[in-house]
Parts: sequence; structure tokens; C-alpha cells
Amino acid sequence: MIVLPNQRSSANVLPLIRTLFEIVLLRKGPEDLPRYWFLLVLILALWLFSALSILALIERFDESDFFLGLFSGAVGVLCYGSLVVLSGKPERVMQTISAVIGCGALISFAFLAEYVLLLPLLGEITTGLIANLILLWSVPVEGHIIARAIDRHWYIGILVAIAVFALQFVIYSVVTATP
Repeated sequence: MIVLPNQRSSANVLPLIRTLFEIVLLRKGPEDLPRYWFLLVLILALWLFSALSILALIERFDESDFFLGLFSGAVGVLCYGSLVVLSGKPERVMQTISAVIGCGALISFAFLAEYVLLLPLLGEITTGLIANLILLWSVPVEGHIIARAIDRHWYIGILVAIAVFALQFVIYSVVTATP
């Protein structure tokens, strides 16, 4: 079990992070996370910390990027949650949302670490390319999560994740387009 009420908090968080890493590596699924509201709040805090870390440490990101990321992330979570409910699996919504947000936070931390550590060594273009590839890994991860949540083949999950990614890209393009 990931969250035990009578354990030290650090002992509770490490299995959670380990489970999220296993999901990012496509070895586990959202069903491996417990269905606790507190866990979802903890994962939201982890995501918020990752987004604020990116905002603080990468100069080219500003508050508008933060709020746009928050909005497009909420749209993605809403799409995934709706799909899980429409698939007849409403009991899996909290675990699915926790997995999507938690894995997104871990991928964001990997993006941040790569960007900060490799920028001085490789320059902006190469570092940016690698950073974008790290962020693109979220598509197969989210596809894996949604496929497991709705009991469908992995390629169905990938198609859903690509559709959600395309929707988020359209939102980003519309919001950032210069009139």
C-alpha cells in the first residue's frame, strides 16, 4: 500500500514516486495507485511544484506559460476523466487522473533536469530538441494509462492520447497566436 496512516510521511511518498516511475516506464498502470483523495491532492502538489520549478529555473518560461500549461492540462484531465466515465468505469477516474497528473509531474522534472544540466554543455537547439522529446514521452505514457483504465488495447490509448495532445496543441496555438 502506498499511503499508510501510521507511517512517517517520507516512507509514504517513496513508494508513490516509485509507482509513478513504473507507470512512466509503462510497467504499471493507474490501478496500482490507491483511490484516496489525499493522494490526488499530494500528486497535484507535486505537479504544481514541478511547474513552479520550471517557471523559476528556465528563463524563457513566464507566468503566461504556467497558466496556459495549467489550462491545457486541465482540459486533458477533463477529457481523460470523461472518457473513463463514458467507458463505464467511473470507479477508476481518481486513479486515472492521479496517474496522468503524477506522471506528468515526473516527466516535467525530467524535462527540467535535462534542460538545466545540458543547456551549458549542448546549447539551446540540441537541449531544446532533447527536452521536447522528453515531453513527447507523455503521449505514450498517457495512452498507456488510459488504455489500462478503460480496459482497451494499448493502441486505442495511444490514439486517445494523440487526440488529446492535438486538442491541447490547438488550444496552445489559438491562445498564443498573434492577432
